[in-house]
Amino acid sequence: MKNTRKATSADLPQLAELFDQYRIFYHKESDLQAAENFLRERIENKDSEIFVAEENGNLAGFVQLYPIFSSTRMQRYWLLNDLYVNQDHRGKGYSKALIEESKDLCRSSKACGILLETGKSNDIGNQLYPACGFELYDSVNFYEWSNS
Repeated sequence: MKNTRKATSADLPQLAELFDQYRIFYHKESDLQAAENFLRERIENKDSEIFVAEENGNLAGFVQLYPIFSSTRMQRYWLLNDLYVNQDHRGKGYSKALIEESKDLCRSSKACGILLETGKSNDIGNQLYPACGFELYDSVNFYEWSNS
C-alpha cells in the first residue's frame, strides 16, 4: 500500500538515505550523516515542511518545501526546493502525489502559491511540473550570488 504523509523524526534513517541519493543525483558527495543531521535540524526547528511517499513501510520519495514571502502580495509562498523519488519507485505516481501534498499545504496555509526551479535539461521535471498545473514563468531573469 502506498501513501503520502508528513515526515517525522522517526523517518530520519530512511529519509536521510533518500536525501543522500538526491544529493548524489545533483553531483554532490555522499554524506549520509550530514544528510541526517541536516534533515533533523529542519524537522526540529520547523524550518521546512517535508512530506514522504511510503509503500509498505518503506520510503519511496520525499518533497521538501521552505516558506518564503511575497511582499507585493503580502502572503506566504512555498518554495518547492527538493523533490525526489527513488529510481526503483519512479513512474508509479509518487512525484504527483507528493506535489498534491504540496498543493494541500499551500491551500491550508493560505499561501499564494508554490515556486520551484529545475534545470533546463531536466526532461522529466519539465514534463512533470506542467502536467501538475505549474506554469513556466519566463518573464523575469533569475540571478544568484554565491557566498564563496
